Amino acid sequence: MIFDTHAHYDDDAFNEDRDELISSLPEMGIGKVVDVGASVASSHMAQSLAQKYGHVYCALGVHPEEIGGLMGEDSAENCKWLREQLIAEPKCVALGEIGLDYYWDTTTPEDQKKWFEWQLELAREVNKPVIIHSREAAKDTADIMRDHKAGEIGGVVHCYSYSKEMAREFLDMDFYFGIGGVLTYKNARKLVETVEYLPMDKIVLETDCPYLSPVPNRGKRNSSLNIPYIVTVMSQIKGISEEEIIKATWENAHRLYRLNM
Repeated sequence: MIFDTHAHYDDDAFNEDRDELISSLPEMGIGKVVDVGASVASSHMAQSLAQKYGHVYCALGVHPEEIGGLMGEDSAENCKWLREQLIAEPKCVALGEIGLDYYWDTTTPEDQKKWFEWQLELAREVNKPVIIHSREAAKDTADIMRDHKAGEIGGVVHCYSYSKEMAREFLDMDFYFGIGGVLTYKNARKLVETVEYLPMDKIVLETDCPYLSPVPNRGKRNSSLNIPYIVTVMSQIKGISEEEIIKATWENAHRLYRLNM
């Protein structure tokens, strides 16, 4: 069975067929999925999906471009809800996605850093691994993670997009690496080199659906059903069978999220 460690089935892109699609995943070989919150609202939805479907788990957290929900007039209430549900929700397996994103400019780097640090310390408090989002912010991300001893917290660098040299820094913190559809793209040479370099016991599969569909479905809505395309390419890069890729990433995901197999 395949474990999709990072999905967004709470997204509006699934409004037409969400129940049908999620319900069909186990019979299509997708054994478990983590629906990942990116805002306060989507974290509520991710939690609802986890409560509804046995094979779905959730992560609760606020993406760097959505931190307005932690800074506005509802700040205290939202922060309190996040802390409480991270503790109380039995199907919450991580705090995320959190981090830094300097590609967009809807929030300032200073605010992003502040709330990244706050959520890292919250993860330590509630004893949950973290799901790290980092785009065009490699050094600042790694510096903050080191300063806050993220290696003691544990987690995954989601949708890894940096070099294999940068990967060494995250490996030194014992983090996992989320690998998705980008691996299948023609311009993914840097990621291919990184996957070739990474130890197999630190790789997990993800979709980030509805985004980042792999070839041959690039540009279309993504779903967990596309993961076999990623497995095929990864198998070629690593020189091991697809069955070995699926088995290893299944086991890795359970260790990452501290779940029983």
